Amino acid sequence: MTDGTDDVFVVASVTERRTLISTRVREWCAAGTVESNRPELSDDVALLIAGGYADESTRSILANRRSIGRSFPEIGGFSELRHLTDELARTRRRLLATRIGPVQVVLDRRVQALEKRVQSMRSAIVHSNRHFASSVRAIRKDRRDGLHLDVEQREALFAGLTRTPVPAKLPVGLGVVASSGNAALDKLAAQFGKVQGTGVIADAGRRIAEVLDGLVDSEPEGRAGEYDALLYLAGNLFDRIESSSAWHSDHFVIQRNQLDLADEITQIAVDTVALRSILAELDDAVALARDEGTRAGIASRREALGAVWDQLVERVAALARIGDLVARAEDQLSSQRAVAHAASLDSRIDDLLARSGSRELSAANTHYVGDQFDGVEELMFAHRAALYGDIALLTSGNERRAP
Repeated sequence: MTDGTDDVFVVASVTERRTLISTRVREWCAAGTVESNRPELSDDVALLIAGGYADESTRSILANRRSIGRSFPEIGGFSELRHLTDELARTRRRLLATRIGPVQVVLDRRVQALEKRVQSMRSAIVHSNRHFASSVRAIRKDRRDGLHLDVEQREALFAGLTRTPVPAKLPVGLGVVASSGNAALDKLAAQFGKVQGTGVIADAGRRIAEVLDGLVDSEPEGRAGEYDALLYLAGNLFDRIESSSAWHSDHFVIQRNQLDLADEITQIAVDTVALRSILAELDDAVALARDEGTRAGIASRREALGAVWDQLVERVAALARIGDLVARAEDQLSSQRAVAHAASLDSRIDDLLARSGSRELSAANTHYVGDQFDGVEELMFAHRAALYGDIALLTSGNERRAP
């Protein structure tokens, strides 16, 4: 029997740990920044998050396909799709704001190139005959089994995938020059702008300076935002937990049956997308409101939604606690495997040493057998000689009997 002191300590420690992790998650989301050195999300979790932008029917089909191992088209990572669509949106805005001239021409060509790449990715996902049934018979069968995604549903998933949460990335510029970032473009523009005179070279220098200056991205890499930060953290935790051998070990069979990680991520994505959309509409409504009463009503509704955000943060914090525990379990299992391996080496060493006496006896026995072979060799020589004599005697008798 114990006095309960240990139990109180454990409970207090768990409570403190939960509070600490919840606070860290809330701070992470409030900062709204996903550093560039963070890993990109896997295709698997990106698709689960994209389900948050689709309807319930599409999500149900995705879950059914996942349960039987049906694959989804791959394009080399959905993070790249997000970066491309973001750059396309930025470049389109800059194109609309640019006056007629060489800068507009270059930006227009860049928009066309980006549109082509995004369209290629869209076709690879939406129209993949290798992943989705195309014949009437196959489509009917998949529909009966709850596995068929219509083209409209695939389009919705593609739209969701273009919003995949990603780590920060330096702005993608044009060509080799812009790959060094806006600082290089600024420097080059300044150098060409210094060209004086009225000759052809001077005019060309000023035109190049104008183009380079127009290509400098005036929109710096912004914050991911609290919603993307929340979704990224949830997705990253999913990847970490799912890739853990400890999580898939026999030690956590009950926990795996209790928690459907894929469904949890999807539900977090559904609520986050809905919350962001409703809040954006409320902001638009506030901008259109003409009286204080309407604004106050909208503000109260917005304040009420704060509870939804708190719940989402707590759900992700719960995942973070699981991820932390799984990481600790992984370390412990690794240590246990190292100890077990060392113990097996000790046992093998002991066995090897214990067999040393047997090896000495075995060597002596082998020498004894070899000595016997020497005797056998002499005996076999005598037998061969006797047999040769018998054969010679037999053949000589045959010769004497010959006519």
